Amino acid sequence: IPAETNVRSVRQLPIEADPPLHKAARDLLKPFFMRPAKPEYVAQIDALVGRLIESLLGEPEVEIVRGFALPLQSLALTHLLGMPEAAAEEWIGWGIHVFHDGEDSAGKGSVLDRYIRERIAAACAHPGDDLFGAMTRMELNGRPLTTDEMVGIANLTFAGGRDTVITAVASIIAYFADNRAALERLCEDPKRIAFAVEEFVRVTSPLTHIGRVCPRPTTVGPHAVAADARVSLCWASANFDETVFDAPEEIRLDRMPNPHLGFGSGHHNCLGAAQARAILRSLIRQLGEQTSTITILGQEQGEEWFGAVRREVGFRFLRVNMQPR
Repeated sequence: IPAETNVRSVRQLPIEADPPLHKAARDLLKPFFMRPAKPEYVAQIDALVGRLIESLLGEPEVEIVRGFALPLQSLALTHLLGMPEAAAEEWIGWGIHVFHDGEDSAGKGSVLDRYIRERIAAACAHPGDDLFGAMTRMELNGRPLTTDEMVGIANLTFAGGRDTVITAVASIIAYFADNRAALERLCEDPKRIAFAVEEFVRVTSPLTHIGRVCPRPTTVGPHAVAADARVSLCWASANFDETVFDAPEEIRLDRMPNPHLGFGSGHHNCLGAAQARAILRSLIRQLGEQTSTITILGQEQGEEWFGAVRREVGFRFLRVNMQPR
């Protein structure tokens, strides 16, 4: 269960903090991360998604992962953080993962760290209304945030909702390429789109697991765990638990209830969940409204390795043709 000490030197806030620090840090960020629930923000995401889909229509071939999903995720993030869309150009250049890149993960981690620290320094000198400017004005337990705390918040913001959203976007497009009738049914009754999004998050959720450090000796099932040892919270396994989900390997777009853990759970429920839902709901609706057909021309499954364990997740590439209505 590897840590990320080779790609970052700060802890990510609020996810790597215990109560009461966790709640205090989380409460600082809620005003930014809850904005996707507002109608005017949803309208911005709708306009962005519509514009990007329109740019693909009628092209002989488009590559979805890097040619659509990555720009969509990055451009949508500029809206969440209150930054100009032009800022996304640099973020897109980082690729699908901000940390992991074969054997050069440490190099990629340093690029992100340097970018964040430069933005923080600029915000300290000339604070604006974006997330970086807001962090310079935030107080945690009555004191300003330290630089490392600001870096930890921004690090999680850029890393946490990147490959997850990209994988979900590509997986949704691939699914509806093969299941056009299901897309048409959803668009006939748009209220059902929200249920479909939850099912796609359950099935395609690319965050396999997250490591946690045990503060004291304990047991996990039949296994003894020493103090300071790492254990895995395996979201991917939980989302396919046969005791919770009927036929978990099937995609059921009307699955209810759907207590998946694609956004975590409890106090650690993902702050970016509203952003992801806004993007994916808009994507499904506008695929139905703007396209007449989606044809897969080529694809290669993505994969993750954890020691000897291999998990298929998302796509390395997905080439399609989209025809307009």
